[in-house]
Amino acid sequence: MIVTMKKLFLFLIAVLSVAAVSAQETDYSVFADKFNFIVCNDLGRNGYYDQKPIAELMGQMSEDGVDPEFVAALGDIHHFNGVQSVTDPLWMTNYELIYSHPELMLDWFPILGNHEYRGNTQACIDYSQVSRRWEMPARYYTKVYRDGDMAIRLVWIDTTPMMNKYRSQPDEYPDASCQDWQRQLTWLDSVLTAEREDWVVVMGHHPIFADTGKDVSERQDMQQTVNPVLKRHDVDFYINGHIHNFQHIRRKDSRIDYVTNSSASLSRTNVNPVEGTVFCSGAPGFSVVSATKDTLALRMINRQGRVIHEVIRTKK
Repeated sequence: MIVTMKKLFLFLIAVLSVAAVSAQETDYSVFADKFNFIVCNDLGRNGYYDQKPIAELMGQMSEDGVDPEFVAALGDIHHFNGVQSVTDPLWMTNYELIYSHPELMLDWFPILGNHEYRGNTQACIDYSQVSRRWEMPARYYTKVYRDGDMAIRLVWIDTTPMMNKYRSQPDEYPDASCQDWQRQLTWLDSVLTAEREDWVVVMGHHPIFADTGKDVSERQDMQQTVNPVLKRHDVDFYINGHIHNFQHIRRKDSRIDYVTNSSASLSRTNVNPVEGTVFCSGAPGFSVVSATKDTLALRMINRQGRVIHEVIRTKK
């Protein structure tokens, strides 16, 4: 037993050391003097696979130079069947004890993924009254941040009820059919109509355009419901999770940058280009969004702490 515990201890030290060395290779000057926030999703694996090393990397990069304002958590924080209550042990094993780095003790703004919809979705909102850093005011919401003369509007949407696939399976996704998704679309349209900020970023769990082994109906529903609203208001980024790999798509019929953010635990390495693909990678990781008055950038970070792709928009 002593030998086994010693090996485990040395293994954990090695994992954290690799994350530390890799993170130091990143050029942190790209994050300096900018409004930064982290985007992560598809997390909940009780620390297994790459979840814990990536969590440590997120914390170290935050300490070393990223200095994020908050973390946007885009669903599936809890694989596989969501949570049952605010006291479910998964809150500890999937979240609190995994993202324990001091620099990650800041606001986390989550949305629901399809796996949360397998459980008690209201508990995910109510957990805001339990955890200091978990801030989920509603199923969908918007926030505006200002940094000097820069203003950015962020919109979190609840995509699972947008899809007939989930609404038609009340036994597996009991809350999906209970949501008024058309009302949410009306709200989204009104928020984007009123926006006057320099940048607009909309975030949801499901993709609109992406290479995926998921049902084609998921993308078709998103293309028919959400995408027309985003295009009408010419948002800058639509960022999603769900697919467990990195993808960046620019379509000829849209000026939006569609970004799929990879899993921060277990990725799916088989990813192929589709119409409009600028970049794709099966690496696990997370992204950092950086904003100034003139530039909005998203940088994809792999498990080794390296920037593997940049999505950059500038004011004309």
